[in-house]
Amino acid sequence: MSTTRSGGAPANAEAADFRGTALRILRLLRTDRLRITGVAAFAALSAAAMLAIPLILGQATDRVVEGVREGGVDYPALAGLLGTGAALTAVSWLVTVGMGRTIAGLAQRMAYELRAEADAKVAALPLRYFDSRSRGEVLSTVTNDIDNLTQTVQQVFQRIVFSMLMLLGVPVMMLTISPLLTAVVLLTVPLTLWAAKAIGKRAQPRFARQWAATGEVNGHAEEMITGHQLVTVFGRRAGSVATFKRHNEELYTASASAQFLSGLIAPALSFLGSVAYVLVAVIGGLRVAAGAISIGEIQAFIQYTMQFSGPVHQMAAMSGQVQSAVASGERVFALLDAEEQRPDQAAAPEAMGTVEGRVAFEDVSFRYLPDEPLIDRLSLEAEPGQTVAIVGPTGAGKTTLVNLLMRFYDLDAGRITVDGRDIAEVERERLRRRIGMVLQDTWLFGGTIAENIAYGRPEATRDEVAAAAAAAHADHFIRTLPDGYDTVIDTDEGALSAGERQLITIARAFLIDPSILILDEATSSVDTRTEMLVQQGMVALRQGRTSFVIAHRLSTIRDADVIVVMEHGRVVEQGGHEELLKAEGAYARLYAAQFALPEEAAETPVG
Repeated sequence: MSTTRSGGAPANAEAADFRGTALRILRLLRTDRLRITGVAAFAALSAAAMLAIPLILGQATDRVVEGVREGGVDYPALAGLLGTGAALTAVSWLVTVGMGRTIAGLAQRMAYELRAEADAKVAALPLRYFDSRSRGEVLSTVTNDIDNLTQTVQQVFQRIVFSMLMLLGVPVMMLTISPLLTAVVLLTVPLTLWAAKAIGKRAQPRFARQWAATGEVNGHAEEMITGHQLVTVFGRRAGSVATFKRHNEELYTASASAQFLSGLIAPALSFLGSVAYVLVAVIGGLRVAAGAISIGEIQAFIQYTMQFSGPVHQMAAMSGQVQSAVASGERVFALLDAEEQRPDQAAAPEAMGTVEGRVAFEDVSFRYLPDEPLIDRLSLEAEPGQTVAIVGPTGAGKTTLVNLLMRFYDLDAGRITVDGRDIAEVERERLRRRIGMVLQDTWLFGGTIAENIAYGRPEATRDEVAAAAAAAHADHFIRTLPDGYDTVIDTDEGALSAGERQLITIARAFLIDPSILILDEATSSVDTRTEMLVQQGMVALRQGRTSFVIAHRLSTIRDADVIVVMEHGRVVEQGGHEELLKAEGAYARLYAAQFALPEEAAETPVG
């Protein structure tokens, strides 16, 4: 099983806009102006202290040399200079600590805001977005990519700000000592920048692929952990391991390649820095011998050379981290920029009022892909209180039909009305409050059984919760549990059977007292005895409600007021159970296919 989807990152994923993404990250930081100002102030103080130290130490060296030549060293003056240098070193250290703490707050604030924005975005995205991506890929973007971006900002931003100040200040201090030596040092800068850019350009697409591969690994792992029982039952553990191994090898290859290339930057720049250092030492030595510069000045200049090459090398060496962060940033921004669900129309805010439950599909058309129609010019009506069963082969559009009623997707053509009102003119949230839905796949959240039943109505009393459970025939088994309604359900729901989980989800739908019920294979995971109990409860609960029941098990919908048969996105038949059997059409064929084989088997002699 593979989690690669059509919307996933391609194997050759590259940064589409490195500069634009980097500027957008900086704009995120800029919103916290107070901390940004603090970081700038701390960096300026630290840089000023570091720039002054070589000059002071050079003066101390000249005092010693002059004292030796003249027969006496001025120790009080020397002590004053060394004390000043020590004090500046301590100040620089303290300022660096303060800057680090401020940067940490800045980065974590950015992470907090990005997570909040991503959470809100995920809630606003249409189902169409998730249809083309694995949950693991989206989860990796919301967690791993934001974490990588935050950690890089925290580790790199402080050094970048300090390094930029040093790169501006050091040449000025160099020029005050020797313009010639300054020119020698600056000549190596273009080579340094060229080497960093050339290597970084090759590393960037590999970092993008690294984080895309991380999403694939997470997606596959999430699928295998969620479906662990199925993987084991069907003997697919070996296949699962092989698929994970393939994804893991892709991640290993991409990561190793990215880290290797980014790792080349440091030695390349170290070599160029060593060349500059040697040139300064040789030319500086000649200048000292000629008396054009003092020993203290050349000592200070060599220290400035180290201070200049250090930030250059550091910034270049950090380019790998920056490339990785920008790759993560692009994935995060791609999520945040994804097209959201179409907003409700301006005329939608008023409440629906009392809903009788008359539902009409009028010439409805819908498709997931532009060139593949799924529902084509479908018309259907359900009167208040009617139970409408929707049957048909897989892919006929049954579940899509109710998804359109819930406004999970927007129509391509036609309209759907409730009590004569176009649902496109009703706020999605207000519409969905009137509809209770039980899906084929059960989902219970971490928490108590009572909290799960009351998920749609958190304010419901315990008596109301118990009444809903009783109506769904779940009350009895819940009370037999050690903690009853306070029994805590883990996210794996391992303590409950599939039928018990389904009964809880049905009770959850019943508690909100909807005007319209949608049951999508709601009894597919329930055993025969429990199914009978559920059917009895549903007969009472459907009174006064319009119900849409999607089922492959035709025995569950014999008492439906109307049975709608769908094929290829169209209604091909509708009527009562007996009426449709007599018509000997599509429904009769489905019924025969489901019930004829057991009868034939029963008539066949054994042995």
